[in-house]
Amino acid sequence: MAALIFARPADLLGQEGTRLGPSDWLAIEQDRVDGFAEVTGDHQWIHVDVERAKAGPFGGTIAHGYLTMSLVNLFLPQLIEVRGFAHAVNVGADRLRFLAPVRVGSRIRGTGEIVTVEEIKGAIQAVVRVTVEIEGGEGQPTDKPACVVDTISRYFPEG
Repeated sequence: MAALIFARPADLLGQEGTRLGPSDWLAIEQDRVDGFAEVTGDHQWIHVDVERAKAGPFGGTIAHGYLTMSLVNLFLPQLIEVRGFAHAVNVGADRLRFLAPVRVGSRIRGTGEIVTVEEIKGAIQAVVRVTVEIEGGEGQPTDKPACVVDTISRYFPEG
C-alpha cells in the first residue's frame, strides 16, 4: 500500500483517527540482528547465539526490542508522507511497548494511525501510533503486534 500523502503540514489538522498502511513486509534475518548487536553492544545470547538460542525460551534467536522499534523509521515513510515543509524534526516517542518477540526468520510490517495533530510554536506536530506486526504463521489467523510506539514529528511549514 502506498503512503498517504499530505501536500502540506496544515493538511494533517483534523486527520486524527486516520489509518495508515500497511507497509511492505520485511524479513528479519540474523545478519541484521548481529549488526544491531555490534553497534549497540548488546550481545545477549538470545539475539546472537544461534545454537544456544535453539534450546532457549523462543526456540531460536530473536530481534532486539529496540531493533524492532528502530525499524519504525523504515516503515513511517511507507505509511505517511508530508510535503511542503521547510524542515521537520523527530521530537521523540511515547508509549513504547514490546508485546511479542520477533523471531529471526519471521517477517514484520508497520501499520499506523494518526493519533493527534496540533499547532505548536509555528509548526504542526503529529503523533502517529505505529504498530509493528509479525506475519501470522500456520494456524495463526491474524498478524500479531510485536511493538507499538507513538512517534512524534514536528513539521515547520515553508515560508
